[in-house]
Amino acid sequence: MSFAVLDKAKIRRSFAAAAGSYDSAAMLQRQVGLALLQKFPVQSAPGWVLDVGCGTGFLTRCLPLDGLNQSCLALDIALPMLQASRRNNGVLPVEYVCADAEKLPFADNSLQQVYSNLAVQWCQDLPSVFADVRRLLRHDGQLVFSTFGPETLRELKAAWTGVDDFAHVNDFYSAVQIGGFLRAAGLARVDVESVMYRLSYPSVLALMHELKDLGAHNVSDARNRRPTTRSQLQRMMRHYENGMVNGEIVASYEIIFVRARL
Repeated sequence: MSFAVLDKAKIRRSFAAAAGSYDSAAMLQRQVGLALLQKFPVQSAPGWVLDVGCGTGFLTRCLPLDGLNQSCLALDIALPMLQASRRNNGVLPVEYVCADAEKLPFADNSLQQVYSNLAVQWCQDLPSVFADVRRLLRHDGQLVFSTFGPETLRELKAAWTGVDDFAHVNDFYSAVQIGGFLRAAGLARVDVESVMYRLSYPSVLALMHELKDLGAHNVSDARNRRPTTRSQLQRMMRHYENGMVNGEIVASYEIIFVRARL
């Protein structure tokens, strides 16, 4: 089976550069994070709770932890994101770890729960990530996360198909594929729900500015390595804006919500 080929160095640089602008653009991320906690609440069991891809710390501070029995770890690949999280959550007893989600630096059976909000899509080898989480979790622990599905930014993808054959939008795994990866990793009790979010923007440029502010750049190995020309960009925008409704474009985001247990 072939897995996503992503430029991990570019991912790190993109999110490091976006640390200052992320919060102003992360409306969807906050909405999805709250929905994730509502769908799959934090267990009351004592032990470490890890937030993978914590970004600027929104989900971290929303985790309803019992201060006497639960401790929180916040992990991100980009140091500026961790620094922003520490500033935002300065009063919270959180331990910060700068590391790659694909190389989790924790001991076997050391974590009670692992949470992640819209971050695991930046991992190249999800089966290995899930196997590693299986190694880290206690026997009664849980993995809870949200991620993007393949219908994400389908309008933007369609607009670019009228311009060239390069990948301008990252590819994402389906709910079925993710469920299969989890079960293969030994996380047999899996709950998966796919929800479509649709956001409106006044222009294609507004959408693109938001994606840039979030650090959500195209990191596919099949992307065009040459700079996009003004002509190409204008052609894509014309294709996209042909579908405007009431002076706005729509961007779809397929969000996959997951809880997996041993």
